[in-house]
Amino acid sequence: MALFVVAFLSILEITLSFDNAVINAMKLEKMNNVWRHRFLTWGIIIAVFGMRLLFPILVVAAFSGLSVLGVAKLALYDVDKYADYLHKVHAPLVTFGGAFLLMIFFSYFCHEKKSVHWICSVEKCMTKLNCIKYIDVIFVLLALMVLQYFIPEEQKLAVILAGFTGVILYLIVDSISNLLESVAEKRAEIMGGAAQLGFIGFLYLELIDASFSLDGVLGAFAISKDIIIICIGLAIGAMFVRSLTIFMVDMKTLKQFLYLEHGAHWAIGFLALIMFVSTRLEVPEVVTGGTGLVIVAAAFISSIYHNKKKIEECIKH
Repeated sequence: MALFVVAFLSILEITLSFDNAVINAMKLEKMNNVWRHRFLTWGIIIAVFGMRLLFPILVVAAFSGLSVLGVAKLALYDVDKYADYLHKVHAPLVTFGGAFLLMIFFSYFCHEKKSVHWICSVEKCMTKLNCIKYIDVIFVLLALMVLQYFIPEEQKLAVILAGFTGVILYLIVDSISNLLESVAEKRAEIMGGAAQLGFIGFLYLELIDASFSLDGVLGAFAISKDIIIICIGLAIGAMFVRSLTIFMVDMKTLKQFLYLEHGAHWAIGFLALIMFVSTRLEVPEVVTGGTGLVIVAAAFISSIYHNKKKIEECIKH
């Protein structure tokens, strides 16, 4: 039974994280081999023991008033009580992750340099909104304002603060990332070669992974109450996703399949909305993982069709 649960959790983590792998590959292409290696070594340690084991314990400790050691003992020896505490902090946690992911979604589609469009009518309109300063922040804050009307009174403050924290954290990391990226590009122009990111790119990837993993970690307790089994199952899925990311970078998949990035970001947008909805309604993990998988698959098929059409046009000429 334990083996079956581990296998199920691994598949769950993989289906939830296909879009995560695409986003990771976008950033990883700009990182040097040293930091790519650290993404697989340090990154997997942070992902497994940090986000899937330690982070929920720290959050429960912060909200319950218990010590970290006390919560760790609950997780190991009184899993029902630990799961109950985790359920109570579900709304603020997913709001934080949803706000962070929604910032990624709007920042990508409201970028002035974006010229390639997958869902043309919608994406072109979103690109034109770039003339409005901080349009991505405005959209996410409006979403949080709507969300707070559906949240119970006793949880409103925690949920709104969690959402604001997600927005602020994204702005800080993205600003530092853009600054260092511009510095790296200038250095590359002077010295020759491609601009490469280091620690800040690594940090950005870990924060994205953290936001993606929140829903999986919380949903895993509906399948098993054993935190060790949950950690093992999600860890196997996380390692597969990281391997898939490296594979896509090595094979230059994003350059070969034009709309894969777009599909991944649409999947992120829907995941963020699902996380907001899950603050009040229980959303099955099949819906959460399946939605992202279908969108990414549709983008992949559209990319294949685009490539085929391009080859046919070349043959005609």
